[in-house]
Amino acid sequence: MTAFEVVAVAVSVTGIWLTATRRMLCWPVNLIACALYFKLFLDVRLYADMVLQALFGLAILYGWVAWTRGKDATGDVVVVPLRPAHAIGSLAAGAVGAVAIGWFMSRYTDAALPWMDAVLSSFSLVAQYWTARRHTANWLLWIVVDVLYVGMFLVKGLTLTAGLYAAMIALAMIGYRRWRQAEVPQVAAPIASR
Repeated sequence: MTAFEVVAVAVSVTGIWLTATRRMLCWPVNLIACALYFKLFLDVRLYADMVLQALFGLAILYGWVAWTRGKDATGDVVVVPLRPAHAIGSLAAGAVGAVAIGWFMSRYTDAALPWMDAVLSSFSLVAQYWTARRHTANWLLWIVVDVLYVGMFLVKGLTLTAGLYAAMIALAMIGYRRWRQAEVPQVAAPIASR
């Protein structure tokens, strides 16, 4: 554990809490967290997660814009349900991404855990995309991914970061509950008269 890791954890927890409470400040705070973790993952040779932080940076910019456009009249960020077809397509893209990243990392780098790193990185991108699109289901995917991340970081000796991801599981549960309560209900299609 280093002072750098402590700062990265603190910034990350703050960013996730702000996201769970649907505060626009989450985006710049999460961008700083990405930069800190980019450096940390570079140092411990988790290259897929390092690249993931760069991609998260781009996704954060996208999410920032999407959330700005996705507010209601009172200024609250509107939460919308995830359509099943969109969920299936996104998860399929995550699987394809995991195979591609894992193959590349295992073949061309000295990555410590190329396949696990690849799977978690790819599905983290799916979860981040769902977050940017304001889908409540993002929190469920984050819970699954974060449970696996805890194990990976413990294997790599990043105890504090493993603790962060354990805390992120709790925050994701809070986020899911809060977003579920704020979710805009789907308008049912009118029933045809007989």
